[in-house]
Amino acid sequence: MSDDKKFTVLSHLLELRTRLIKCVIAIAITSVIAFIFYEWIFYILKLPAENINLIYIEMTEMIGIIMKVCLAAGIMLAMPYLVYHGIMFISPALTSREKKYVYLILPWVAFMFLGGVAFGYFVLVPPATRFLISFGADIATPEIRVGNYIAVITRLLLAIGFVFEMPVITTFLARLGILKPRWLADRRRTAIIVAFILAAIITPTFDPINQSLVAIPLIVLYEMSIWLARLVYKKKPAEVTPES
Repeated sequence: MSDDKKFTVLSHLLELRTRLIKCVIAIAITSVIAFIFYEWIFYILKLPAENINLIYIEMTEMIGIIMKVCLAAGIMLAMPYLVYHGIMFISPALTSREKKYVYLILPWVAFMFLGGVAFGYFVLVPPATRFLISFGADIATPEIRVGNYIAVITRLLLAIGFVFEMPVITTFLARLGILKPRWLADRRRTAIIVAFILAAIITPTFDPINQSLVAIPLIVLYEMSIWLARLVYKKKPAEVTPES
């Protein structure tokens, strides 16, 4: 390896280390901010389950859960800053046109993620928690551990938030000419099956109603992805038919 290449690789590694350190510092700051308001965070997470009474049975369990929730909240608060550093690190490999598209989709990435979290919080979590808590309640009294409840809710909200990014990603790839709308349309039936499989994985319940609450929006998002891909798709030069 030549000295120039060694210098280039070393400079990239140093830049990566610098940006990672900045990201860690940002997460630490936002996690501390989340810790200041952790009671409000837990109140918001418990609200969809109405008057649920959570318990903990180990001395260190509660403080451990609080730290995990504050770290997760800190990562979410710092996400725009983390995405910014990720894009700035790979930006030298992008063309000016691709950089423009990346900057344009950044607000939509945040918007769709928050939209997915809001959908999960207001639409999916309340019926799911009611079903899980009430099912079999005539046989035994439910005593829900705080760690179990928080893990289920946060996993559900994060999964729905990331799934809602599908139209943004497909639109970006279609605009770059990487993903063809026809390819998406031809796999519509497979996408429907995958949507119900993902719904079964994401939802903590086994009843078809709650799973349909996830699967149907996934199918709608896939159809939206096809429409948006057709709207923005830019054919590559080899795909353009010359005029006769």
